[in-house]
Amino acid sequence: MLTTCYPRSNREGYNRVQNVRGVNMPKAINMMNRSVADSGEAGPRKMPMIDRTPTGIPGLDEILSGGFPRGRVILLVGGPGTGKTILTSQFLLNGIKMYGENGAFVSLDETKQHFFREMALFGWKFEELEKGKKFAFINASPLRHMPGEVKVGRTSIGRKDFSILSLIEGIKTHTELINAKRVVVDPVTSLIFQYPEMTERRTAVLDLVDALVKTGATCLLTTELRAFGPSVERAVQLEEYLAHGVVILSNAKVGKTYNRVLQVEKMRETPIDMQPRPYKISGNGIEVFPKETIFVD
Repeated sequence: MLTTCYPRSNREGYNRVQNVRGVNMPKAINMMNRSVADSGEAGPRKMPMIDRTPTGIPGLDEILSGGFPRGRVILLVGGPGTGKTILTSQFLLNGIKMYGENGAFVSLDETKQHFFREMALFGWKFEELEKGKKFAFINASPLRHMPGEVKVGRTSIGRKDFSILSLIEGIKTHTELINAKRVVVDPVTSLIFQYPEMTERRTAVLDLVDALVKTGATCLLTTELRAFGPSVERAVQLEEYLAHGVVILSNAKVGKTYNRVLQVEKMRETPIDMQPRPYKISGNGIEVFPKETIFVD
């Protein structure tokens, strides 16, 4: 008996297909399609047009069907030296220069001076953009070095709770101040590791994602790529389940050499190319090669 996913509202057509005996598959499928048409049921739905935030990064928007879905929170996962900060900064810079969208960079690791100096190596003058009220740098690194408890008025708040609350408030204030349409938090790893308990960690990440969604901006979070010890398999992280999209940056061994590889693991509202694609980091930033294939030994 042929088993198929079929609109049961058309009982005659449904029974006709279910009772097929000794009929070849194309004929059975034709019968099913005619019954669907008679029933008035629609066929496969086309994905509606989604408002997107183009990255402006060569090759990446082609993989993303035009860019990240606007207003979503995307997680960028990568090991050391894979270019997470470069990609996210390029995303902000292109937003300002190419699309007229202001951006904010939230750093949990380095100071504004170090950030400006590193980005200047690519010719990206974020300091000038900050002066022009098109860019905001939020230095959230002190939150990692706070005492166990913080006094707010007469109330003592644990460092972890105060950290996430302060981070959320800082993001809200600065995004509203410059009307930011793009936000980067780099890296969330420093914040998440404050929560050893999985339930606390989940709550903290959810609070952060919810706060970012409320800004209306398209947001990129970065986190470290973690693996199962010496195994080639990586550990799937909690943040990946809670983010709306996940992009992975890694170094893949091909023969005797290592290649930089970008892979879109998931992306809401977006038909994606899930194949690993090579990318390079040059003096112009990151460039992805969407037509090239990586063959890993």
